[in-house]
Parts: sequence; structure tokens; C-alpha cells
Amino acid sequence: MRYIDNDLKDKTILITGGAGFVGSNLAFYFQENHPDAKVVILDCFRSGETLSNGNLKSFGHFKNLIGFTGEIISGDINDKDLLLDLEINYKFDYIFHEAAISDTTAQEQDLMIKTNVNAYKDLLDLAVAHDANMIYASSAATYGNAESPQRVGREAPQNVYGFSKLSMDHLSREYIKSSDISIVGLRYFNVYGAGEYFKNTTASMVLQFGHQILCGKNPKLFEDSDKILRDFIYIGDIIQANVKAMEPKQSGIYNVGTGKARSFQDIVDILQKELGTTLTCEYIPNPFIGSYQFHTEADITTTRDALGYEPAYEMEDGISAYVSEIKRIYEAEVK
Repeated sequence: MRYIDNDLKDKTILITGGAGFVGSNLAFYFQENHPDAKVVILDCFRSGETLSNGNLKSFGHFKNLIGFTGEIISGDINDKDLLLDLEINYKFDYIFHEAAISDTTAQEQDLMIKTNVNAYKDLLDLAVAHDANMIYASSAATYGNAESPQRVGREAPQNVYGFSKLSMDHLSREYIKSSDISIVGLRYFNVYGAGEYFKNTTASMVLQFGHQILCGKNPKLFEDSDKILRDFIYIGDIIQANVKAMEPKQSGIYNVGTGKARSFQDIVDILQKELGTTLTCEYIPNPFIGSYQFHTEADITTTRDALGYEPAYEMEDGISAYVSEIKRIYEAEVK
């Protein structure tokens, strides 16, 4: 599905973090819907390097790009020489910035700020030099435990990841004042869909519950999971918002969610219906009470007004669209 009518012939698009979850989906969207555009992917790809919590530093994986025919650059956005090379040897019209240290449990504050904030400033300078529109991934983590519905301007980050994304938003507003390029920050809520498997333990609970069920294991939920609500958004709507942000009516920071809070119990119930199972749920104590969001719901009023964004997937629709990929990944990577 094409989300804009613009002719992107001879336009050059840079996608940072292009081997990751959202970045790879964007790459295939443009390849399939705007084949005359040139898409350049920049990703540091994964190595064995881990953070202090044991999780991988980078989730980029070549398997997310099998079938992609554009240009791929292996590199780190912290590499100033690389960014200088991009400035000199390319001319970008659009930059989709998805690269980040995205693990919300990461403790390395120095690396988080360096990668998510300082490198973003360098990329903004690249966008200004090329007169390129910048669309970047912010996050609902900026809200922390803020009251629902979450609205831009009511932030209270509870971890360094959320703080770094809010810092990116502040930086964007300064550049919006001083430059003529379009800069749009998209605060993603709880995203699920094809391409997330290689995020490992940070992949959505939709995928994790799906694989538990396919293994024949009883789904394990926290007690009172029917009362733990999140704004879960399917990857198709994330791509819609990114593409519609290419030529927005105004620069700014916008929520990208469904505007509806659903429970973890809903996820399991829908998956069991889609997979034809009737496994008994097991309920365990929630060890994160006191440091856990019990309700998130995006206020998407301004996103609708400014970007023409309208969620196309209810949770039932998103899981139904995703379930064949959940099965494929299970057979190819898990079983």
C-alpha cells in the first residue's frame, strides 16, 4: 500500500538502523512502492558485543534484509569520519533515523547519550547540509509513568533511554527554529510485527507469547494481566506514519500509537484464537510493581491533524496479519 502520491523518482533516502526492525520494514516499503527511489541503508549490524545487562549492543541482522536490492553500508553513527563521507559523497533527500541503543534496560548512560543524542546532532547537521527532510524515531519511553492518555509536553522519563529520546526531541525543536528543513519526531508506542525476532528478549510480547503457544507451553502472564494495558501498534501503522511524515504540514513531535489501550490478556486470547489453541494461562507475581507502567495510551490527535495519520490495524487485525510470520519464524529459527 502506498501512503503518499509523491513521485520519489531520483530521490535518495538514507535509513539508519536499516537492518533493524523498523528500518528494514521501511526499506522494503520503498523498494516495493517507490522502486525509482534510491535507498541507502546504514547499520552497524550485530557482533558479539553486549551491554552490561547481557543483551546485544546491536540488533541489526542481515536476515531482515534478504531480498533488499539497494545499497548497504556497514558503519556506526558515532563514526564522524563515516558521516563526513556520507556528506561529501551522497546527496540525500530524506533521512529516516532509526538507529539507536534501544534497550530500555541498558545501564550505560555514556553510550546511550553518545549514540542517541550526540550522533543524532551530527545527523541533523548532515540533513541541513543536504537540505534533507529528517524523520526520526522518538519513543513513548519519554513519558515514563505519566498519566494516560500520554500527550506531548507531559514527559517524565524513568530511564536513560527515555531521557535520551526526550533530549533528541529538545534538540529537534532547536533545529526546527534555526533551519528550513522538515524535522519530524515520531514517538512509537509498543510496536509489534515482522522483523522484530532478532531483537531477542526485547521483541514484543506478541511474538514471545506466540512462540510459547507454538511450543505447546502454557502462556505465562503477570497476575491481573487483564488490567495491565498498553497501546500496542502494528508495524504497518508505524510505516504509514513514517512515510506520511515525509512531507508533513509542519515539523514537530508526534505520538504514533492506536489511541487505544489493550491488555496482555487480549494478546494471548487473540493469538490462541488465531492459532487454534486452548492452552491454560499461568499467572505469576509481577516483580516490577513500583517500576512498571500499568497503562499507556497515545493521544494521536495532533498526529492525525498534522500528518494525516489514521491507524489501520486494531490488535485483532495486526495479530491476524502477523501470525503467518510468527509461524514462519518459529519453524525457521526457534523449533
